[in-house]
Amino acid sequence: MTGEAPFLMSPSPSERPILVDIADLRLSFGANEVLKGIDLTVARGEAVSIIGPSGSGKSTILRCINALLVPSSGRITVNGVRVDALRTEAERIELRKRIGIVFQQFNLFPHLSVLDNITIAPIRILNVPKAEAERHAKELLDRVRLSDKVAAYPGQLSGGQQQRVAIARALAMRPDLVLFDEVTSALDPETVGEVLSVIRSLVRDGMTSILVTHEMRFAEEISDKVLFTENGRIVEEGSPAAIFHRSQNPRIRQFVRGLGGERDDLGHGGGI
Repeated sequence: MTGEAPFLMSPSPSERPILVDIADLRLSFGANEVLKGIDLTVARGEAVSIIGPSGSGKSTILRCINALLVPSSGRITVNGVRVDALRTEAERIELRKRIGIVFQQFNLFPHLSVLDNITIAPIRILNVPKAEAERHAKELLDRVRLSDKVAAYPGQLSGGQQQRVAIARALAMRPDLVLFDEVTSALDPETVGEVLSVIRSLVRDGMTSILVTHEMRFAEEISDKVLFTENGRIVEEGSPAAIFHRSQNPRIRQFVRGLGGERDDLGHGGGI
């Protein structure tokens, strides 16, 4: 910014406005209580990773934030909007315009080109002019290092390339928040690094994000805050150093040791 002292640092997460505020979030499917009182805040520009064993409620938290699941009780506020109070699908769709989500599976339209996969939502939902949507899509494809795949179809891409298109598609809506739900779990080990490299770049540029991941080294590297969940509860929350290296909880230490060595590819081969 013109006139700003070059040595000024960006505010720390504790000094930034809160974008996501969750209090006593509970969700049950019949007699099965999946979330048992989740409390979480995410500041604007913060990257938060949620780790823990399968079935611990990690992905369920993301789906509640994006109004894909309706909580049994508790409060979810995203950028001033009470998500838990939304009652109609139209209200939920309006919320999802501002929250991007990237799933394990890519969910691309197989009959549409890469460009059309990225532009379809901005054009149809946000009423962005086609030329503007295509210009932005091409910028995003360049960002995720797929500028040569504009005219390709999903079936012509590797899994890692499809996931990068899915990330570009989420960003095309210019969201306030992006949720990543185990986005590397369906990928071959050789393609994991290219996806992580894209996410790393976005986080470093200040994108507010919540990541559910089993990539321990990656979570340690890019996160401002890490949460460990088990049995529907947040067992411990803290800085990456506190969770990965100083936790006194034997369950967390066992989990981190067990997963920490699974993959060593953090995508350092020429980040963007």
